[in-house]
Amino acid sequence: MAATQRWRLSFFIFLGVPSILGQRVLKQSVSRIWPGQRPFSLSIKHGPNNQGIWTAWFNIDHPGGNGDYERLDAIQFYYRDKVCPRPFGIEARTTDWIPASSTGQVIHSSAQEGFWCLNREQPSLQNCLNYAIRFLCPVGSLPQDSKMLWSSWSKWSECSAKCDQAGVQIRTRRCLVESLQDRRCEEVSEEGRRCVGPPCSVCNMSCSVGRVNAECDACMCEEHLLYGKVSLPDGAPAAGAAIYLQAKAPKLLTVSDGDGTFRVPGVCPDGQTVLEIKKAKYKTAFVTMPESSEGSSSVHIHLKRADKPYMTKHPENKARREGQSVNFCCHATGDPAPEQYLWFHNGTLLDPSLYKDKGSLVLKNLRIDQAGQYFCKTSNDAGSVKSQVATLSLIAKDDPPCNPTPDSYLIRLPHDCFQNATGFYYNVGKCPSDTCTGTLDNSLRCKDATAYCCGVSQMETQEITCNGYILPIKVAKECGCQRCVETKATIRGRAVASDTGEPMRFGHIYMGNNKISMTGYKGTFSIQVPTDTDRLVLTFVDRLQKFVNTTKVLPFNKKGGAVFHEIKMLRKNPPVTLDSTKVSVITLGEMEGDDPVAELEIPPNAFYRQNGEPYVGKVKASVTFLDPRNISNAATAQSDLNFVDNEGDMLPLRTYGMFSMDFTDETASETLNAGNVKVHLDSAQVRMPEHLKGMKLWSLNPHTGLWEEEGDFHVDQKKRSKREERTFLVGNMEIRERRLFNLDVPESRRCYIKVRAYRSERYLPSEQIVGVVVSVINLEPTPGYATNPRAWGRFDSAVTSSNGACVPAFCDDQNPDAYSAYVMASLGGEELEAVPSSPRLNPVAVGVPQPYLNKLKYQRTDHVDRNVKKTAFRISVAKPTPNTAEENGPIYPYERGRECEVAPSYAAHFRFYRVEGDRYDYNTVPFNEDDPMSWTEDYLAWWPKPMEFRACFVKVKINGPLEVNVRSRNMGGTHPRTVGKLYGIRDVRSIRDLERPNLSTACLEFKCSGMLYDQERVDRTLVKIIPQGNCHRESVNSMLHEYLVNHLPVAVNNDSSQYTMLAPLDPLGHNYGIYTVTDQDPRTAKEIALGRCFDGTSDGSSRIMKNNVGIALTFNCPERDAQQQSLFQTLRNLPSQYPASPLRERTAVRRPNKKRVVQIQGKSVPSVRIPQRAQ
Repeated sequence: MAATQRWRLSFFIFLGVPSILGQRVLKQSVSRIWPGQRPFSLSIKHGPNNQGIWTAWFNIDHPGGNGDYERLDAIQFYYRDKVCPRPFGIEARTTDWIPASSTGQVIHSSAQEGFWCLNREQPSLQNCLNYAIRFLCPVGSLPQDSKMLWSSWSKWSECSAKCDQAGVQIRTRRCLVESLQDRRCEEVSEEGRRCVGPPCSVCNMSCSVGRVNAECDACMCEEHLLYGKVSLPDGAPAAGAAIYLQAKAPKLLTVSDGDGTFRVPGVCPDGQTVLEIKKAKYKTAFVTMPESSEGSSSVHIHLKRADKPYMTKHPENKARREGQSVNFCCHATGDPAPEQYLWFHNGTLLDPSLYKDKGSLVLKNLRIDQAGQYFCKTSNDAGSVKSQVATLSLIAKDDPPCNPTPDSYLIRLPHDCFQNATGFYYNVGKCPSDTCTGTLDNSLRCKDATAYCCGVSQMETQEITCNGYILPIKVAKECGCQRCVETKATIRGRAVASDTGEPMRFGHIYMGNNKISMTGYKGTFSIQVPTDTDRLVLTFVDRLQKFVNTTKVLPFNKKGGAVFHEIKMLRKNPPVTLDSTKVSVITLGEMEGDDPVAELEIPPNAFYRQNGEPYVGKVKASVTFLDPRNISNAATAQSDLNFVDNEGDMLPLRTYGMFSMDFTDETASETLNAGNVKVHLDSAQVRMPEHLKGMKLWSLNPHTGLWEEEGDFHVDQKKRSKREERTFLVGNMEIRERRLFNLDVPESRRCYIKVRAYRSERYLPSEQIVGVVVSVINLEPTPGYATNPRAWGRFDSAVTSSNGACVPAFCDDQNPDAYSAYVMASLGGEELEAVPSSPRLNPVAVGVPQPYLNKLKYQRTDHVDRNVKKTAFRISVAKPTPNTAEENGPIYPYERGRECEVAPSYAAHFRFYRVEGDRYDYNTVPFNEDDPMSWTEDYLAWWPKPMEFRACFVKVKINGPLEVNVRSRNMGGTHPRTVGKLYGIRDVRSIRDLERPNLSTACLEFKCSGMLYDQERVDRTLVKIIPQGNCHRESVNSMLHEYLVNHLPVAVNNDSSQYTMLAPLDPLGHNYGIYTVTDQDPRTAKEIALGRCFDGTSDGSSRIMKNNVGIALTFNCPERDAQQQSLFQTLRNLPSQYPASPLRERTAVRRPNKKRVVQIQGKSVPSVRIPQRAQ
C-alpha cells in the first residue's frame, strides 16, 4: 500500500513539472482521475471537517501603478453577496488561464487578505501579469444555484507520452452558467486518465548528409560548425535572438550574444535544414542551410520589424431575447497577420477549445446570464491587441423590447408663453435611442441586417395657452422598438499654424495610405466618417512642407452629426546643413533661461539612401521639437499619446517632448535614412524621478495613430566635456520610414473627468449640448508650487454625448496636487464659457459639492485677471477617496470609466455653457438638433429628412434706435396634411450697427419649402416675419418680390407690420436676401447659412454682422410713444377680440397713422393681394 501511495505522489509531481518533462499542466479547477478510481471534484475539499465551495473568479484591479492587488476586503465591498466573510482557501490564475504558480513571478496570497503582486519585486523591471482569484468558502455560506448546466465532455486528448511510455489524456467540459456575477460551478470541469504512448516503430527518415537524430525528426552532422550573425534592420547587432531548428516540434539551439553572433555545432549543410530566428517585436526569420562540404559555414540573418496587430473591426452592441442567437466579430491586421482570436465575457476568457472560430464568436440559445460585455484579443510576434467592448443586452421572451414610458424631457417655451405650473418649460417626453430587439432573420451576421432602436411609437397633440394665442405641441406618449434613424457622422474643421493662425491651404488628408480629402483655401475641411469606424486616425500633410506632418485621432459623435476640430500645425524649423562624414549634434528644445531637453547625436557615415546604399556628402536636416515646457503648444501634440501594451490594453503616455526629422540630400531631391542615431536626454529635465526608470523612445505609426516602442534609455557612462556634473540618459534609434519620435514614459495613474455642456446658465439636463469637443491639458507642476505648472505632459479630447463626456487625465491618490489640468470646450470652433470661480465660488453652479470642490482647487482662467478669457478652468486632479461622497464624481478612477459614462445628471460634474444670445427655436414636433437619432417621422417635423438638413435664413434690416426681436411663424402652406398647421417658431434679436446707431439687422431662420418626410408632395411653407414693437414694412428686395410673384401662389400681405410669403423652393442667395444651405448635420447647416447671412454673401462667412448687405426685408421701427402698446401687448390685452387658435394667422392691430405703401427699390407700388386657400 505504501508503494502505491508513493507511485501516486510521484505521478502527481510528474504532472506538475511541464517545463522539464514536457507534460501538460492540469488547470486549477480540475480533477485528476487515477486508474480504477471514480472522478471527484477539486472544487470541493473532501473530508468530514473541511468541506467547501469555490466562488466565482474575481479581477478588480489592473497591474498598473505599483502592481496587481486583489484584496479580500475590496472584493467583499464590491461583491458583497458573492464571497463569504471568512474563506479558508484561495486560488489565483492570470486572465489567460495560466496558474499563478507557473508564471515565474513573485506573488503573495492569503485566504484572509487576498492576493497581491508588486511590480518592483519582478525580475528585469517586468510588470505583474493581470491576475484573477477565487476563494474557497464553507458549504452553505454562498447562494447556491438550483440548476447547474454543463456542456458535453470533449473528446479525450492525444496521449502525452512518447512511444511505449506512460502518459495522460485530458478531456474537458464547460460550466454553461459560469460568470463573474452570481453562479458558481462546483463539479469537475477537467478529467485525466492514464494512457500509454503508441508502440515504437522503426524510423523511416533518411539523411543525405549526417545521420538521423534520436527523435527521428532531423539530421545531425557532428563534425560541422555553423557560425551566424543576426542584425536589426539598421545593421545593429540583434542580441538575445533565439535560434531554433525547424522540426515537428522546433528545438531551441542557442541564443545570440551581445554582438548578435552565435555558434551551433551539429547542423547539417544539406540545403534542406531550416533554422528559425525569433526575437521579440521582429518577424520570425527563416534561413535554409546552404549546401557545403566544408567543416564550417556561416549565415547572416537580417531581421525585419514586425508590425503590431491593430484592430480594424470591432464587435458591435447587440440586443436579443432569451433563446435567440448572436454573432460577434472582430478582425485585426499586422505583420505577420494574427491568426488566433481569444474571446472574453465580462473580463473572463471563454474556453478556446469551445470557441474556435477565427474572428467570430457565435452564441446560440442565449440565456439571461450571458448578457454583458464581450471583446476579443489577438497576438502576433510584435504584441497583442484587444478590441473595443461590445454589450449584449438580453431580455426575457415576453418582456417588451423598450421601456414604454418616455423619460422626462423639458423644452423651453417662447418668452410670451409662461405657464403657471412649469414656468417657461414643458415636458414633452423622450425615448432613449438604445439598441433593442427587433425582427431578425435567421442568419448570423457580424452586423445585423437592420438596426433597431427605441423610439417614439405614439405621440399626442396638446395645446399650450400663451399670451394671445394657442401653441400646439406633440408629446411622446409611448416608446417602442423600431428601425434606427439612419445618420451620418461628419468631421469638420480647419488646419492652421499654431503660431500665426496661417491656414494650411490645399493640404492633403490621409486615412492610412489613402488620400481622402484636401483642405481649402482657408484651411477648412469636411470628412464623412466611414461606417463602422471606431477610431478615426487622420494625417494632415502640407504640400508646401511648411508644416510638420500631423497625425490626429479625432473623436466624433458615433450617433451621427458633425463635430468641429481645429488642427494646430507645428511649423517646421528651417533646415541646417550637416556633413555626413562627421559627428553632428542637434539640440532639442531651446527655451530662454533653461537647458535643452535632449540632444541628437548622429555618428559619421550614418546616412544611407532608400535602396540601402551609403550616402556621402552634404545633408539638409530639418529637426522640429515640440517642447512640453511651452504650454501654448499642447494642442499641436501628435496623435492621442496612447500605446498598446503586451496584454493588448491601450494605455496612455506622458510626453517629455516630440521631434520630427527630415533628412534630404544637398539638392533636397531625395529623402535619406540614418542609422545608429543617439538621443541624449538630460535627466534634470525629468522632474518626476520615478519616470526616469520607465523612460522610453517611441515612434508614431501614422496608420494606427499609436506610439510604438523604439528602445529603452540607459545612463550615459561617457564623460561630457562641459556638463560632467549632469546625468544624461542615452537611447538608440534608426530613422527610416517613421520620422516622428517621442520621449515618453507610460503613466498608470489614470482617471476620468466628467464634463457637461449646456445651452445656458440654467444647466438643465434637457439643455445639454451634444458634439462639444472637451479638451484637457495635463500639467506637471513645479515642485513646491502647485499653482505654477512647469510643463504639460498630455493633451486629450472627447466629444460630449447626451450624457456629457468623460475625458482621460492623470491623477494621484496620495498627493492631490501631483497632477493638475486645464479643461476647455468648443463647439463649431466657438469656445464655450466655464462657470466662474470668483468673486465667490458657488458649488451649485460649478456642479461639484464641497468639500471635494476645495480639494480640486477649481479656478476659472479669469480668476485673478478679469481681462483673461473665461473659456477654461484649472483643477488639481485629485483621485477620489474610496467609500466617500467623492466617488460620485466629477473625478472617476480609470477602472470606473463605465460609471463615469452612465453617471446621472445629478451626479457631480464640471460645466460649460454657451452664451446663446437672443435666439430661440420652437418645434411643434420636438427634435434635438444635437442628436439626429431623436428625429421622429411626422408631417409637421421641421426637418423632413434625417440625413439631409436644409437650413434657410432671411436677412431683415431694422431702421430705428432700438434693437428689435423678430419672429418667424412657420406653417403649412400648400400640402393638404399640413396646411394651416404650425411647424415651429423662431425668435432672434437684431444686432446693432456699431457705426450707425439707428440701424440694426437680424438673420432669422424659417422653415424651408420642400418635400415632407413621406417624399410624395411638396409643401410651400407659409412664413410670417413679425418684428416686435412699433414697426411697419418699409421695403422688400425687388428680386425676391419678383421671384415670389412669378411662383404662384402668392401670400396675402395686407398687414404692413409684418411680411408673409410662401417660402421659395429654390436656394436663392444673397441677391434675394435668402440664404440656404444643405448638410448632413442640422447644426452645421444652420451655422454655415447664418455665417453667409451675417456676411451678406452666398459663399463667404462672417461672425460680424454686415448690416446693410444682402437684405431681404426692411422695417422701420421708430421708438414707441409711452402710451402706445406693442403688438404683443395688444394681443395679450385683447384676447376676446383675437381668439387664440393654432390655425388662425396672427392679425396686427390697425394703428391710427396714415396709409402706408411698400417701397421696392425706390418705387411706390401697392401691396400684392392674391386670393389664398382658406385656412
